[in-house]
Amino acid sequence: MKRIYFLVLVCLSGYAQAAEPDDENLTGTMLSRDVCNETTHPVEDAFDGNLDTYFQSCAGQSNWIGLDLGAKHIITGVAYAPRIDSDYRARLALGVFEGANTPDFGDALPLFIIPASTERELTTRAITCTRGFRYVRFVLPIVPESGKSSYISELKFYGHAGAGDDTQLPCIANIPVVSIHTTNAQDIVEKETYIKGIVSVIAADGKSIYSDSLDIRGRGNNSWTHPKKPYRMKLYNKASLLGLPAKEKNWTLINNYGDKTLMHNLIGFEISRRMELPYTPAATPVNVFLNGDYKGCYQLSDQVEVADKRVETDKMKETDITLPNLSGGYLLEIDVYANGEPVWFESVGNKIPVTIKYPKDDEIVQAQWDYIESHFNRFVTAVNAANYKTADGFRKYLDTPSFLRRFLAMEFAGDTDSFWSTYMYKKRNDDRFYFSPMWDLDLSFENDSRTYPINTKSGNQWISASNGSAANGMRELVNRMLTDAALNLEMAHIYAHYRDNGAIEEESLLQFVDSMATLLEQSQKLNFTRWPIMNQKIHENPKIHGSYAAEVANVKNYIAGRIDWIDNKLKYAPTGIQSPTTKNSLAIYPNPVARGQQLHLPHPGLVEIYSLQGILVTRQEVLEGTALSTARLAVGCYIVRLSGNMGVKRALLIVQ
Repeated sequence: MKRIYFLVLVCLSGYAQAAEPDDENLTGTMLSRDVCNETTHPVEDAFDGNLDTYFQSCAGQSNWIGLDLGAKHIITGVAYAPRIDSDYRARLALGVFEGANTPDFGDALPLFIIPASTERELTTRAITCTRGFRYVRFVLPIVPESGKSSYISELKFYGHAGAGDDTQLPCIANIPVVSIHTTNAQDIVEKETYIKGIVSVIAADGKSIYSDSLDIRGRGNNSWTHPKKPYRMKLYNKASLLGLPAKEKNWTLINNYGDKTLMHNLIGFEISRRMELPYTPAATPVNVFLNGDYKGCYQLSDQVEVADKRVETDKMKETDITLPNLSGGYLLEIDVYANGEPVWFESVGNKIPVTIKYPKDDEIVQAQWDYIESHFNRFVTAVNAANYKTADGFRKYLDTPSFLRRFLAMEFAGDTDSFWSTYMYKKRNDDRFYFSPMWDLDLSFENDSRTYPINTKSGNQWISASNGSAANGMRELVNRMLTDAALNLEMAHIYAHYRDNGAIEEESLLQFVDSMATLLEQSQKLNFTRWPIMNQKIHENPKIHGSYAAEVANVKNYIAGRIDWIDNKLKYAPTGIQSPTTKNSLAIYPNPVARGQQLHLPHPGLVEIYSLQGILVTRQEVLEGTALSTARLAVGCYIVRLSGNMGVKRALLIVQ
């Protein structure tokens, strides 16, 4: 089984360093954005060495001031001070220092971000960056409260002349940086129209950078309605950003606005990898800057598309209008918002809305559209037919392993939108639809008021079968297939396989969550300074947990409970547990044992006690000593499973 692990690289030029630079205080031609208060509080007031004067930004606008140094310089430090005649210290939080080599700052890189409220004095910070810049500036933050300005009373840049190199670039909060500058600093306000710009992607350790021209626009449906906007990037050249597997032009920046852990998608994708779905989108957390304004912690991710290392199905040409080439490949999305797309249809019977994602809307020809619509209708018709459970039923059109693995992964994640937006693809010369990938998990992991708390509100039903959201007709389609006992048995076998081999296992999944929380610790602080929503109910949040640590703890508690819930639902028991053999038998005594009496084990290890129906009753790590209380066990028969240095051994236990 393939696993992807995250390596946390701590960059020594993190945003909290303070130092007195050895280099000179740099001077040059003063620059500024054309701002409303320039005549009253001119740029010179920020460079005059007087803390009693200040430059004032326009309320609600992104203003900046800076210097043309006349030649490239290596920047080794910056200094800043707030307006000091009153308490304006918080209004410099998230101000950004940038360096560039074009006068419009189109190629600018972030050098430093003020992480929080400042002192009422000149504060100096060291910069570790070996690239030389001719132009430097400070982008004043937009104050969250409407109608308020930010101020800076003094601004300094330190450094020395030199073109430098890219040996070491700035690091921001220990995760990669995506810095985007659009033509004329245009804001991104539409989903339909691309605007042009330049993007620079800097690795977390600052040791590598990729820069390119790009087109960028908004993306998403409900996510586009949030203040923190999601984006779609189209690079000029194909690239493998940050070492992610696909070398492509199209990439997404997911905003994760309502997900206060900023990691729900990343955990879901980890489950997808562990359960070996045909395709798991590659993704990594990043800090996003747009025209020098810090936008927050995002997720750089694949665009779901037909491509190498993404959805790998057969490529189509406009000339593929007869069989066998006409049969594939295709990428579809069952999508509530399908009727807003240029190429979509509604199925027969269940009236399921389906968008054709590939071939693309500007490339597909009518014969291809007609073919895939007819083929999907054959699938729906087969599900609804009287003989739907036979070999000539829905299995003729469904790859059951991918459907069931995705179903289990989404149910385990608690994704209430599992069948609200659902991707599937079809290969050439293969009548079956393959369900993959997982996508859009912001409402998962106990983050939806409509299903909270998942493990009790749903009773003994799957979320998708009961109170989860679904596109028209999709719940009925899935529920009908799940009335097939053979399909449920196959699901149980698949789940048991991934439980037995450790892919779905509490300890390692919680370790993954902890590793993500450690990786995101600095970035989440910046994010929730930019978007102060931790104590607000956003989107479908069911509960205010009050802190980042509490949000993470909620996810961990859910994962532990969900494993037990699915274990019970599918009557999971570890392989071989029903019939201990001489080879793997476990010597325990006394046996039978009186309820509440100590049970003695031959060596320490992880003890799991199951009912004879395969339901986990208790799990405990015995680290010291070899005695275990049976006080929590009712009178009856159990299977004891001990995992340790001696391997896995089992015994039948009788409690009297």
